[in-house]
Amino acid sequence: MAENNPIEIAVKSILQNIGEDANREGLQKTPERVAKAYGFLTQGYQQNAAEVLKSAMFSESYQEMVLVKDIEVYSLCEHHLLPFFGKAHIAYIPNGTIVGLSKIPRVVDVFARRLQVQERLTIEIRDCIQETLQPLGVAVVIECQHLCMQMRGVSKQNSLTTTSAFSGEFLDNDKTRKEFIHLIGNKLK
Repeated sequence: MAENNPIEIAVKSILQNIGEDANREGLQKTPERVAKAYGFLTQGYQQNAAEVLKSAMFSESYQEMVLVKDIEVYSLCEHHLLPFFGKAHIAYIPNGTIVGLSKIPRVVDVFARRLQVQERLTIEIRDCIQETLQPLGVAVVIECQHLCMQMRGVSKQNSLTTTSAFSGEFLDNDKTRKEFIHLIGNKLK
């Protein structure tokens, strides 16, 4: 155990308080491993999602929907520090600026790698894309399973939570929103 690492100290204390022997062979390095895991799982606090987008913005006259769907989402519920995971579907309608397609999933990761609730995650992604790219509209739908609900409490293993957030054309134009919903529901290949 690294000297004075507060996370390692806390994990060792948790192990002891649940009745484990923190010094037994299988648990000796657990505090260190947990500290490293939390460093990775919360690295979004050290990242700036707007800067991720700004690193690959390009002038382009295209003004139709750009959709990146089935983006893997892995985050930690801020209420229980248990994982939630699923898929994000994100679209925007450019207004003179497009962004490198890989940057959309990177934005998801920046916000997901923080302690979260799915509702806020959905809004943060929408707002970041809207404020940074200034598109004609943004649509975000996230579908996740929450281990805090599946492993404990209500114990509903097959439940799925869906959240959505829209701006601009996706909010104001029913036809555009329906096209987005249709596209994320279809398996186009």
